Amino acid sequence: MPAYRFQPPPPAPYAADPARSRGRRWSEAESRSRTPFARDRDRVIHCSAFRRLKEKTQVFVAHEGDHFRTRLTHSLEVAQIARSIAHALGLDDDLAEAIALAHDLGHPPFGHAGEDQLDECMKAYGGFDHNVQTFRVVTELEHRYPNFQGLNLTWETLEGVVKHNGPVSNRLDRPSWRAVAEYDRDYPLETGGWASAEAQVAALADDIAYNNHDVDDGVQAGLFDMDELAETPLIGPVIRSARSDYPGLEARLLRLEAVRRMIGAMVDDVMATTLQRAASSGLDSPQAVRALGKPLVAFSAEMAEDLGALREFLHTRMYRHYRVNRTRSQARRVLREMFELFLHEPDVLPTGWADQVRAQDSQAGRAHVVCDYIAGMTDRFAIEEHRKLFNLDLWNS
Repeated sequence: MPAYRFQPPPPAPYAADPARSRGRRWSEAESRSRTPFARDRDRVIHCSAFRRLKEKTQVFVAHEGDHFRTRLTHSLEVAQIARSIAHALGLDDDLAEAIALAHDLGHPPFGHAGEDQLDECMKAYGGFDHNVQTFRVVTELEHRYPNFQGLNLTWETLEGVVKHNGPVSNRLDRPSWRAVAEYDRDYPLETGGWASAEAQVAALADDIAYNNHDVDDGVQAGLFDMDELAETPLIGPVIRSARSDYPGLEARLLRLEAVRRMIGAMVDDVMATTLQRAASSGLDSPQAVRALGKPLVAFSAEMAEDLGALREFLHTRMYRHYRVNRTRSQARRVLREMFELFLHEPDVLPTGWADQVRAQDSQAGRAHVVCDYIAGMTDRFAIEEHRKLFNLDLWNS
């Protein structure tokens, strides 16, 4: 019998076509060796914000151990899952990968605790939203090219970055979304519709990656064990099947095998559900996906229910665990104290940032510059900066 070889399907009629991209806000000569979407992917990988993800955390702070996920490893895992699903569905895998790699560029240090604290610090000035910060990173904050600010990504990638979780037109009147609203007025991104199928794949790949890898990290951290997970929907059946197939399998390999199988089950479910929705909707173009009125790429109702139960387990046993809560409390205190200091004493900022603060003609403008500086920090850098600024013992070292 000949060896099995995967045969990718032909391009789906509703796949994004790089040859028909809507282009970039600032015109550039096309690459001779890459499609526009592949070029976007490469620009994301080479930008400074992407490199800094290596020491920004998911749940655990970077100094707690080097086996836990960071925003960088998470983004790479999301990109791998997104590219695989897109390829198997006949979609443009470069576009899916570019959006997946970019989706967390705006996260501040210390995960959601950092985002919550920056939002609190910025409450009087419009608030903070990591999705908007990601958009600002790729459209404004990265300075790498002489002719424009940001990365000058294609329309399709920008749309996916801002809309991968669904329409956002109802958010544009929020103060924290002002940057997107202003950009959209000059360069419309059709914020009232759904994004491309590729962007939706990236969003579901994010769900698949972080739920599986939080399970993996939670077990490694000792917050719960495989026996407790065996009674939980979604992960429980795959643990039992792995134990049946490999009796006596040691705990580490059991954990890895269970996570691998759960990723496979979730990917298979997304693909089957998406193909079913595409067939029943008669989609014949990328624009038909945007006008569908509901997501094309989705979990089945059964998978969504099981995933909800798993998330509830993780919230109870991991995200609200006292060890995680202590870290969150410390992280919030670090960012709050630095924000207040930088805002009221900008001279302690690095020269370039201090100049930006002083150049602002309003307190809100100064707060936004301080917020950008802090949001770009890694966990380790934030901890070290805080020590230098607030730990008097260092004066004698």
